[in-house]
Amino acid sequence: MLYNIDINKMNKLMSNNEDARQIIPQLLRNHRNTISTISHEIRNPLTLVSSALQVMEKQNPELKDIPHWSQVMGDVDFIIQLLEELSAFNSSNELYYSVFSIEQLLKNVAISFAISLDTNEADIEFSSSISDSLGEFTGDKIKLQELVLNLLKNAEEAITEQGSIHLAASRSGDIITITCTDTGCGITPEQMECIFQPFVTYKPGGTGLGLAICKRIIDSHRGTLTVSSKPGSGATFTVSLPL
Repeated sequence: MLYNIDINKMNKLMSNNEDARQIIPQLLRNHRNTISTISHEIRNPLTLVSSALQVMEKQNPELKDIPHWSQVMGDVDFIIQLLEELSAFNSSNELYYSVFSIEQLLKNVAISFAISLDTNEADIEFSSSISDSLGEFTGDKIKLQELVLNLLKNAEEAITEQGSIHLAASRSGDIITITCTDTGCGITPEQMECIFQPFVTYKPGGTGLGLAICKRIIDSHRGTLTVSSKPGSGATFTVSLPL
């Protein structure tokens, strides 16, 4: 897995060496293809294993009483989730451009997320304020939808019992700003230093790839993703996208 420091070194090398400009992009493509292939080849049979275990459990309910059965089922689901997110992270900087209404995209995501909260055990109040004058945007619609959903889910997971989440979007000149604010547990200064690094997580059962995916999607759109937070006082993630 390549980290930002590796990418920065490669960019510096390519700026000074013609051969590197030709070789490194191909190496990076090969690197991504290898990760995608490995993830795909492992995930598919593992998904079949998971399905088979679920059928066995349904046909034989007594299996739930076997020691560590639920732990095994949970571990299999976690590995599948990890492989899916690894694949998403690997392709997060490959964009498929189209022109679309980012206002409508955000409103659709807000509605879907609000509905999903009905199954959450915590008492979470969700609200949104999305400007009607965001205009059309050229970018990867699917990946931007994934970005916003990841930020909202991250906010949801930060609230354990009771709290609120607010999604806002506005436009100033040629910049669209999207903010996701929660009243959850907040983020410590130590956590802030590495919060966007892959495989760094502070949540039980987390893969540490959600925010890393968000960062790569924004970087690929030439935007910025920042966070402000204090422990116990929630957090605000701010996305700035140039038109």
